[in-house]
Amino acid sequence: MRNGTRQLYVRALDSPEATPLAGTEGAYCTPTFSPDGHWVAFFDAGARELRKMAVRGGPPQTLSRAGGILGATWAGGDAIIYSDADAPGLRKVSSEGGTPVVITHLDTGKGETAHRWPAFLPGGKAFLFVVQYGDNPDHAEVVAQRIDTGQRQVLVHGGTFPQYVPAGYLAFVRGGKLMAVPFDAGRLQVTDQAAEVSEDVQESGFGGAQFALSSEGSLVYVPPSGARRRLVWVGRDGNEQLLLARPQNYGTIRLSPDGRRLAVGLDNQIWLYDLSRDAWTRFTFEGDINEAPLWSPDGKRVTFLSNKEGRRNIYWQLADGSGGPERLTTGDYEHVPASWSPDGRLLAFVEENPSTHDDIWILRMSDRKQQPFLRTQFNENAPVFSPDGNWLAYASDESGRFEVYAQPYPGPGAKYQISSEGGGEPAWNPNGRELFYRSENRMMATEVTTRPSFSMGQARVLFEGQYVTGAAPQAESATYCVSPDGQRFLMDKQSGGATQINVVLNWFEELKRRVPLGT
Repeated sequence: MRNGTRQLYVRALDSPEATPLAGTEGAYCTPTFSPDGHWVAFFDAGARELRKMAVRGGPPQTLSRAGGILGATWAGGDAIIYSDADAPGLRKVSSEGGTPVVITHLDTGKGETAHRWPAFLPGGKAFLFVVQYGDNPDHAEVVAQRIDTGQRQVLVHGGTFPQYVPAGYLAFVRGGKLMAVPFDAGRLQVTDQAAEVSEDVQESGFGGAQFALSSEGSLVYVPPSGARRRLVWVGRDGNEQLLLARPQNYGTIRLSPDGRRLAVGLDNQIWLYDLSRDAWTRFTFEGDINEAPLWSPDGKRVTFLSNKEGRRNIYWQLADGSGGPERLTTGDYEHVPASWSPDGRLLAFVEENPSTHDDIWILRMSDRKQQPFLRTQFNENAPVFSPDGNWLAYASDESGRFEVYAQPYPGPGAKYQISSEGGGEPAWNPNGRELFYRSENRMMATEVTTRPSFSMGQARVLFEGQYVTGAAPQAESATYCVSPDGQRFLMDKQSGGATQINVVLNWFEELKRRVPLGT
């Protein structure tokens, strides 16, 4: 990212300068070259499309719609296999575009949660990919599958981001270490034990890793940056005040209604932080995934997503830790808590359905009944009740990119588009007279009136900055918090980042020395 704009760059190894590829603004996640090196395929986060364009320049071409790309690979023919964040299994589409075809299917009975990071093998008749079980990539499997028969073979237990090495190896990442194992691509079999072969490699989330190999024997990788995030208060004028000096890899952050405590996701568990005492307390202990905390309106309970009983549904627990977690929702798909109505009678949450994508549901606490509020072919997420409980603001990509909308709850009534140049992660000012939202690296504000009828003013920029935001920008809820007086924003700020890309020439020779073939 440069000057707040994310796009693809091309740099020759013998040149000190990187050249931006015009037309790739908004590119996000793992681009892939065509076999001849003349084209590059990439995900456009704003348009929500898989696209390709010529490396020498020219307009990008749309191949298919996608919710987000978590790995893509281009075969010697015209096929591109990719992982769509909005769909189960891997998909294949022609490099000329068209209707994608699902080519792998999750075995939910075995606990499979995602298929990601595909990589074609020589000849294009088989491919590698990762089978994930939960969110920890070190618990994943690297597998190979034949295109014609669908036959699948497990190659590695505990690893992610596989790449074929023409010298006769399979490379992958485990625990931030670049590993390799002798591999027979014809028989789809590993022939020895895996071993560490290089320096540490930076992992980029969801099991991705920052390394690539050339057919001529070069390795390029990004070393771990040690980047962590800090929590800062940001005023409406953009001035920052550090809240927590110790950097962490924070997940969802939620401020209690009285502004005195935080509920924070850290390493797949939820912790509570007392601002006045500067004290952390672990809150969740059951289940290996507990995320997306949300305070009840009275501040007495914390709601969260958990897999403690298998499916990732919603639970809540008294904030003092007593009583244990109580399950609130049931369903086959992931439920992410997003917003309580002010009276605590309704919970808006996001269901991640592979068929209809992100949908907004409402849980009625009186009888624990779950009802859909918005369930369409598009993504609708980040719902948030207005302070009077009569409106829901949310983000939707129905126009082709994410925008923020508001409509009355429970309805009927007109829907109003709040943003006009892309937006997500809405949040109400506690006074009910403003709606905030994110538009790329800008915090936006729009004055609104909800009674006796809805009206809104012109959106304006409050401040800009490189703060953590929802991916692409499809966050199920806002990644920031608004102070009780509506004058400050608790933001998650990246501290540091990747500062170099390392290139190792003739790396295959070093690989053969460290992991000899035929042993």
